[in-house]
Amino acid sequence: MNYPLVIVGAGGFGRELLTWIGEQSAGRSSHVRGFLDDNPAALEDFDIELPILGDPLTYQPSGDERLVLAIGQPATKLKLAELLRSRGGKFATLIHTSARVGPRCQLGEGVIISPNAGVSCDVTLGDFVMLNCFATVGHDAHIGRGTTLSSHVDCTGNTRIGAGVFLGSHAAVIPGIAVGDGATVAAGSVAMRNVPAGATVLGVPAKKIFQAPVPSGSGDS
Repeated sequence: MNYPLVIVGAGGFGRELLTWIGEQSAGRSSHVRGFLDDNPAALEDFDIELPILGDPLTYQPSGDERLVLAIGQPATKLKLAELLRSRGGKFATLIHTSARVGPRCQLGEGVIISPNAGVSCDVTLGDFVMLNCFATVGHDAHIGRGTTLSSHVDCTGNTRIGAGVFLGSHAAVIPGIAVGDGATVAAGSVAMRNVPAGATVLGVPAKKIFQAPVPSGSGDS
């Protein structure tokens, strides 16, 4: 069944999503109902006729629509997801036609797989995982809920990426490495050893440059 879509976030990624959705609808984006954003003027400088329907913090989702989370920052993304879910919101999983998803993969609710991204075989992507353009996930990898893979990220085979992780553009995680919940692998960095939860790592090989407090009860499902 086709549902009207509401894009949560009217920033750059939200506008990209609108474009990609239109590409898969014969150039039309008529099934996108509008955007949610805390800035009602977010689209004023762009030739986009769709409305800002409200602030995601106060919006009441309709039963006939599906939400699309156009939020890159994992903590914010997960906060909004849980808030909108608590009001009955349901989320679309979007896979661009140029992306490739292999056999026996498990995809959670609200997953976004952008143009030219690739997911190998036997991969698990948790709820609200986002792969930006040309990101890849190798065989048997597990990516936790809310994690963002920026463009050209390479999570190789048998990696285990926790919940709420941010992987910057061109970051790589080598085979068998684990990245803990809430960690950040900075752009261009290569994680060659396990990354602790809440850590920010930078460089080749990646080294810890910051350690955030880790909330109790965090999980990677």
